[in-house]
Amino acid sequence: MLNINNLHAKVEDKDILKGINLNINAGEVHAIMGPNGSGKSTLASVISGKDEFELTQGEIIFEGSDISELDPEERAHKGVFLSFQYPVEIPGVSVTNFIKTAINENRKAQGQKDMPASEMLKMIKEKADLLEIDRKFLSRSLNVGFSGGEKKRNEIFQMAMLEPKLAILDETDSGLDIDALKIVANGVNKLKSSDNAVILITHYQRLLDYIVPDFVHVLMDGKIVKSGTKELAYELEEKGYDWIKEELV
Repeated sequence: MLNINNLHAKVEDKDILKGINLNINAGEVHAIMGPNGSGKSTLASVISGKDEFELTQGEIIFEGSDISELDPEERAHKGVFLSFQYPVEIPGVSVTNFIKTAINENRKAQGQKDMPASEMLKMIKEKADLLEIDRKFLSRSLNVGFSGGEKKRNEIFQMAMLEPKLAILDETDSGLDIDALKIVANGVNKLKSSDNAVILITHYQRLLDYIVPDFVHVLMDGKIVKSGTKELAYELEEKGYDWIKEELV
């Protein structure tokens, strides 16, 4: 599904990614871990097409097509979804209206008509029930006054409605208490399928207690320096990252 080959990227003339290679198949969950400043969020941003990052070398192949030059909207229409570490607030635009617009923009890009209102309402109800979201929540202005947990739950709801092929969750566990973390993880687990894939970017092993990854990759100084199974995450929790640095010397 996703093939990243020798990816280099910089921001404001500073090299951040220095040769990333990563292959992700449909049905897989990949966790990206690493210390602060290692390039984890930059990798998420570059895959999704955020324009402040300049791709200087390499390619991003998604479902057989090179998407390296596409803007974020075009990548989203192809099925790439990014949850933000700090979601934006939009006063006056309800959660429901925002998601209706996003879905219909996707449909327009595929040459389809707007989703009929009855079908949209049915889908909203089904996904809200699946994620245990109160209907009142959906009428609130997008992220305005939301707690950290509510913002994350809203992003998982957006993911459920948009049904992306590749979901990138950037620090989705940041600032969440255990109850909120369980709710978000439960939502991700319910949405996983053999047709989609998930990239989890996290500092902490605790998220991986609830969303079990098929692969864990350690990113340091702009490169993936070690890959393994969930057991690698436990090792990082116990030992930190210094032992990997020592291995690399």
